[in-house]
Amino acid sequence: MNEFLSAALAFPAVVFGAALVVVVCFWLLVLAGATGHDSFDTDLDTDAVGVGGVPVSVSVSLLVLVSWFVSLTGSVLVLRSGATGTPRALLHIAVLAAALLIAWGTVRMLLRRFRRYFPAEPPPSRRDFVGQVCTIRTGSVSADFGQAEVAAADGSTAIVQVRLLDASVPPGETFTAGSTGLLYAYDAEGEFFWVSPYDAELAPRALPHDAG
Repeated sequence: MNEFLSAALAFPAVVFGAALVVVVCFWLLVLAGATGHDSFDTDLDTDAVGVGGVPVSVSVSLLVLVSWFVSLTGSVLVLRSGATGTPRALLHIAVLAAALLIAWGTVRMLLRRFRRYFPAEPPPSRRDFVGQVCTIRTGSVSADFGQAEVAAADGSTAIVQVRLLDASVPPGETFTAGSTGLLYAYDAEGEFFWVSPYDAELAPRALPHDAG
């Protein structure tokens, strides 16, 4: 037991051990529903190092777990070797490099087998804008011309082509630049959206008991 504790507290096992504690805490939060397993998918690009195709949390967790196990095993062997001083420091550095390389190779091999269980998310589609509120950006909108600005789910904005049925605008009202519209259908052949005037004050509101 003393040998195990000494190895676990030695470099580099202690570094991966601390990372493993963070990983365990993260998955406990996922189980508790406090966060999602895909929380970091937009922050890190694991495809660049060959461990993509699954949620970032999965690949990073496996990398940390394997690295910790290899570094712990290596630290035990270094302690048993009896090396001291500079040779011992060099052996610890070698264990660090070996742990990272072995973990990377092992995780890549595992992901090749299990990647099919994590289907890729469908790419963004223009149809995702249907039902969204937009802002007219051209001086007018007709059945043949018009553009509007709409916000995507990630917060970015896009300029889209819009068309308006003449009957959609009540007599006496205008539908010009700055007006608010609702994208209610998408024409794939013409690559434009059908838009209608939208009044936020007339939109359905949640009942007080639904607010919670």
